[in-house]
Amino acid sequence: MERRSFLKITGASAAAVVIAPSLITQRLYAEDGLSLYESYEKVHLKDADGNPLKASTLQPEVNYVFNFPHIATPCILVDLGRPANKDVKLTADDGTEYLFKGGVGKNGSIVAYSAICPHQLTHPTPDDSFFQYLERKGKTLALPDAKEAGIFVCSSHLSAFDPVNGGKAIAGPATEGLTQIVLEIDENDELWAVGALGPNRFHDYMDAFKPEFKKYYENKRKAKRLVKEEAKVVMLKQFTKKIIQY
Repeated sequence: MERRSFLKITGASAAAVVIAPSLITQRLYAEDGLSLYESYEKVHLKDADGNPLKASTLQPEVNYVFNFPHIATPCILVDLGRPANKDVKLTADDGTEYLFKGGVGKNGSIVAYSAICPHQLTHPTPDDSFFQYLERKGKTLALPDAKEAGIFVCSSHLSAFDPVNGGKAIAGPATEGLTQIVLEIDENDELWAVGALGPNRFHDYMDAFKPEFKKYYENKRKAKRLVKEEAKVVMLKQFTKKIIQY
């Protein structure tokens, strides 16, 4: 099984121990400041027909949506078509540093991030989406002079994030990067979501959208439930009625 490794620094010895993400059972704040990771139940990603989602079947630079770690927290999975960088140091707004280890898959090109913009929590809904991955040949007002895109864009306020470098904020009012959804691939080429790396806004999000949760999930209590066992993955254009991108 392919597993992305993270560094955990033990309090007693301050020695680095390499461990698989799905074996971690608590939130980590490493003493060297390079790990900020929260483990959740290992969730099998399935396609619209209920079949295990295989890494090799992903279309390059296509937005795939699934909910994790909560029933109502959307994430976007993308095969970037190019390797993500490894061992990228990032910093949360509170100064905590964490380490993005790269993508998964044969070419290290598959990444997933929370689709909740850290600026004002804009996110995809079944009605519309102002948040998406923009393919490299795309254009955006967030980076009007860029030669190519290949970034996440929140069109609410034109924040942009670099998926190759751990979801780092690179334009607009957002000061903090995206939360990485940590993936594993098993020996059958099947994808699993196992945790979240970096700062996250899940709790803020849950407090902010009670009317929305009532519309789509009956109430906040149900929306807040953690995903168990499996998560359905669909293309963004199938998930939402309208995609807005500037």
